[in-house]
Amino acid sequence: MANLLGSSVFRLIRRFSRHERGSILPMFALVGIPLFLAGGALLDYSMAAREYTRLNAFADAAALSAVDQTSLALTPAQAQTLAQNVFSSQAASLSGVTVSNLNVTITTSNLTRTALVTYQATRQAPFAAIFGLSNMTINGQATAVSTASSYINFYLLLDNTPSMGVGATTADINTMVNNTPDQCAFACHDLTNPNSYYNLAKQLGVTMRIDVVRQATQQLTQTATSIAQYPNQYQMAVYTFGASASTAGLTTVAALSSNMTSVSNATANIDLMTVEGQNQYNDQDTNYDSVLTAMNNIIPNPGPGTQAAPQEVLFFVTDGVADEQNTTCSEPLDGQRCQEPINVSLCTTLKNRGVLIAVLYTTYLPLPTNAWYNTWIAPFSSTIATKMQACASPGLFFQVSPSDGIAEAMNALFQQAVNVARLSK
Repeated sequence: MANLLGSSVFRLIRRFSRHERGSILPMFALVGIPLFLAGGALLDYSMAAREYTRLNAFADAAALSAVDQTSLALTPAQAQTLAQNVFSSQAASLSGVTVSNLNVTITTSNLTRTALVTYQATRQAPFAAIFGLSNMTINGQATAVSTASSYINFYLLLDNTPSMGVGATTADINTMVNNTPDQCAFACHDLTNPNSYYNLAKQLGVTMRIDVVRQATQQLTQTATSIAQYPNQYQMAVYTFGASASTAGLTTVAALSSNMTSVSNATANIDLMTVEGQNQYNDQDTNYDSVLTAMNNIIPNPGPGTQAAPQEVLFFVTDGVADEQNTTCSEPLDGQRCQEPINVSLCTTLKNRGVLIAVLYTTYLPLPTNAWYNTWIAPFSSTIATKMQACASPGLFFQVSPSDGIAEAMNALFQQAVNVARLSK
């Protein structure tokens, strides 16, 4: 059967080749040439398409190189040169491809940089050259956009009033309570008493909240240095409520500076506010009204976050309870002494000017063994955190309890403030 089929096919082919006096062979030749050329053109096209894909990838890389976080520190002219070099060095690896035109355009609007890369190249086309088309033209472009991190001025307002003398952890609080006759968790820094609870805390190795805040602030200077993407991107100033009750009020610890080492060194001197005798000035040492009003006068109107016009951020660390002379108090007065949650309107004044407020609320701890707390603070204690959160700008409120790390929270809040400042303009 196989031999029969083979011989039949052979006879059919022989008859077909004799048909029409053998003219089918020239016809095959005539048809074969265009098919051959079409196949060659298809090969030229596929190779050009491959090079087009590669050139577009090079253009993407060039555009991205001009807007990445490192390049944002470059001038537009420097970024343009960088992008041109990135594209050209990669395109040089392509055999038979010549880039005839390369254009890189860098535009900047506030903190947003856009890089547009356009190119024109030719590729040798061996088969198309038969028809006089020795080259194929390839055109393409790529665009990349990036928003730079803002230049930011941070104004750190640190509550160092006597209430920040409470133990930093539950263990620290318990140590103070167990070693004081009136079970007091506060390490009052009374200069007139050598047996003050502040001195006792030092003897017992108790860490106070002010100690942790001081150390955490110094760590922030290191964080600012490590995450800065270009020189002088962040500046810091540090303030407290005063070194002593007799000089209570906004006090400059470190003036605004981009020298984080000098800021850190100055911050090392922060300590708990001192008093001279029990109930000096009726213990009215936490005057939010005067301190935040003074801060509002110090902080300039914020800019879009450029080097010439930085964003302004108030970084506020406090336990959220005012203690001042204020007859318009929202809570019952003890004479003219007002203890109340923060007056949110003080924060609103700053925020209405565009100043961002980052709040680290160090929870005002319940002290059920303290008669004063039970009488004056406990009635409004549930509203303290709510008011502090209302003081903060959206996304910039952290609350820490004794079981939380103040240093870790301050660092997280700082980095969150950097992100919010970048996105707010």
